[in-house]
This record gives sequence, structure tokens and C-alpha cells, in this order.
Amino acid sequence: MKTDRFETKLALAARRPVKSHGFVNPKLVRGSTVLYSDCAERRAIGKRRLEQEEIYGLYGTETHFALQSMVAEIEGGTHCQIVSSGLAAVTVPLLAYLKAGDHVLMPDSVYGPTRQFCNGTLKRYGIETQYYDPLIEEAALRALMRPETRVLFAESPGSHTFEVQDVPMLARVARAHGAKLFMDNTWGIRTFQPFRHGVDVSIQALTKYVGGHSDIVLGAVTVATDADWEWLRNGALDLGQYASPDDCWLALRGARTLGVRLDQQAANALAIAQWLAGRPEVRRVLHPALPSCPGHEFWKRDFTGACGLFGIVFQSEYDYEAVTAMVDSLRLFGIGASWGGYESLALPTSFTITRSEGTGTFGGEMLRLQIGLEHLDDLIADIDAGLAVLRGQKRIVCASSPCLADEIQDLYREEQAR
Repeated sequence: MKTDRFETKLALAARRPVKSHGFVNPKLVRGSTVLYSDCAERRAIGKRRLEQEEIYGLYGTETHFALQSMVAEIEGGTHCQIVSSGLAAVTVPLLAYLKAGDHVLMPDSVYGPTRQFCNGTLKRYGIETQYYDPLIEEAALRALMRPETRVLFAESPGSHTFEVQDVPMLARVARAHGAKLFMDNTWGIRTFQPFRHGVDVSIQALTKYVGGHSDIVLGAVTVATDADWEWLRNGALDLGQYASPDDCWLALRGARTLGVRLDQQAANALAIAQWLAGRPEVRRVLHPALPSCPGHEFWKRDFTGACGLFGIVFQSEYDYEAVTAMVDSLRLFGIGASWGGYESLALPTSFTITRSEGTGTFGGEMLRLQIGLEHLDDLIADIDAGLAVLRGQKRIVCASSPCLADEIQDLYREEQAR
């Protein structure tokens, strides 16, 4: 039975029972050396590195191929390469596609480690990265494109400040200038179909919602053409990219419940975001489904829903120390990076946001919330108690010299500017 419904795809994808007597789930297959019946067979199979063929452990096992097939299907692509982490899912296609002298356009809201990779490794390899306003208009973006621009990168929404980008416009501009559009689509794993909107390469941190249990680190890169698959697959193998089959098997298991987990987490997150929007301590809620989020109109046009990750901006009277006091007081929210697991997390983000194009200024300290599977009423009660702690923190005003908090922030911003 052919279906486009997400939940049914998750239940059926990558299941290959033998007639009616096979196990429901794909096998966990570990291995490095593959034995052949003779040298002729080895030569013949060795030529099929672009296919799901067990040639050598690095090329993948049945477990890897099952996960690749599942991710390609739910992303709407034709081929998928599993890699060792979400960051590798960013860096591998960039290294595979780019060469010295090329030019890359990155949104100013991009994930911090991606920016670090561009400013460090790509720069050392003679590849120039230029940052652009994630909400840039088409004419301004066209003016940034060069003959040597090979990749236009999107991250929609941004992982800290949640700007939703006009992806169809980005695709139109990239195509007109002979560039490829890459997109980090981790936030939109269920709600955004990248290839229907013109994306060439879709990036997923499977660590997040696909794994779902905060116990694996894994990434995936999906494409929709044979030509893109050839350079991606060869690039990944040339770089020695490999993912543990145990982690792949756990990702397959986690993905089966992705639909129901995401439904619950998205519903809870939206309810909490709407509740926070009415709180006097909050200046702005950065949830793509709310009009207060930058690029909300693009989310409304292109997405079919949301997930459990969003941000808030506090009123200017609350400084970083007040926000951290609030976070420290929370009982149901862990303090940690990543997201997409079953547990709720709270992460102050003011000191983790780096910008070079003057974007992302929201007028107050910022907090990112990952909403898990705890009961909605308990989460709201915990945040409500935390807001009481926030209100109890007074901003210290120093008449003759800057406050310590101001000094810390100034030093941090100076360091980031270097």
C-alpha cells in the first residue's frame, strides 16, 4: 500500500520481512571484513560503492542501509548517507562539494559549530564564507551571489533565534546562479518537505527527534538526484565517515515512535509558548507558529506544523544573572545542549549567539526551551515558579563603574568579534 502519511511511513519504512516469516525489525549487523566467494565476485561488487552493497564495513551494513532508506523516504529524497553526527551532516557535504576558491553564503543565524567550521577549516582550505541576513530579500541576496558561489546554505528556523527563511526564494536564486541549496532541516523533520521547496541537500541531526532518547549521536544527509548522490557518497567515503551500527539500530527503533512523540511535544510547546506570550516578564516569544517570530509568514506558508523547540526573549529589566537564577531553580528542566529527546531542557542562549551581520538583536536576554513528554500542567507550574525567581532578581545599577555582569558580557562580545 502506497501512502504519503508520515505515521504510516514510520511504521513501514525499512522493513523487509522474508515472505510472512521475517522479524518485524531489521537486524543489527556489525562487521568490518566482508568475504567473497572468489576474486571475480570481489571485483564486481567493489564497483558498486554507490549502491546499498555490503563491500566493506566502512561502506555500511544492512543496518545502515535500513536507516538510510527510512530517512530518505521521510525526507522525500532518493538517497541518504548516514554519518557520525549532526555536525558531520553539515561538514561532509560542504567538504565533498566545495574546492579552493569557492564561495559559500551562510545565514547569520546558523548553528554555532557550523560557523566555526566555516571560519576555521573552510577558510584554511581557501574557501570563503560570507554571512547574510536570514530574512534577506531576493534582490539583496542576488547581489551577494558571485560566479564562484557554489553553495547557498539555509537553516530554517535558526537553532537559537528561530528565524524562518524563505526557502523557495533561496532555491530560486541558487538555481539561477548555478549554486546548490543546502538546508539544515532538523527542526522540520516532519513538517517541512525540503525537496518540494527546491532544496538540493537536506541535513538532519538524527541525534535529535529521530533518536528521541538522548542516547545516540548521529547525522544524515539526503539528496534527490543521482548526480548529487554520486558526489555526496564518494565524498563521505573518501572522508572515512562511518556511524556505529548500534546507533543506527537505536535510531531505527526511535523513529518508529517519532510521530506520536512529536505530536505531544509540539502540542505542549505551542501551549507553553502561548502562555508565555501573555506573561509580563516576557518581551517576545520566538516560536515559528506565533506571529511574534521572525519569518512567521514563511512558516505559515511552507510548514505543516512545528516541533518542541522554541525561544523566548525577556524584558530588558532582567539581566543574564536573573535568567540563570531562574533556570537554576527549575526542577523539570535539565540544563544542557541538544534537543529532541523525551526530556525538557532550558538553555540560556545570550552568550552562545554569534553574529557578524548585525542580525539577531532582540532587546533582552534569551532562553531556549526544549519541551519533552512531561505533563503540560507540571511544566507550566515549574516555569511559573521559575518566573517568580526571575522577578526576585534585581538588576544592579552601578553609578561610577560598569557592573560585573556588564563587564562579563563586554569581554565575551569582544572575544567573539576577534
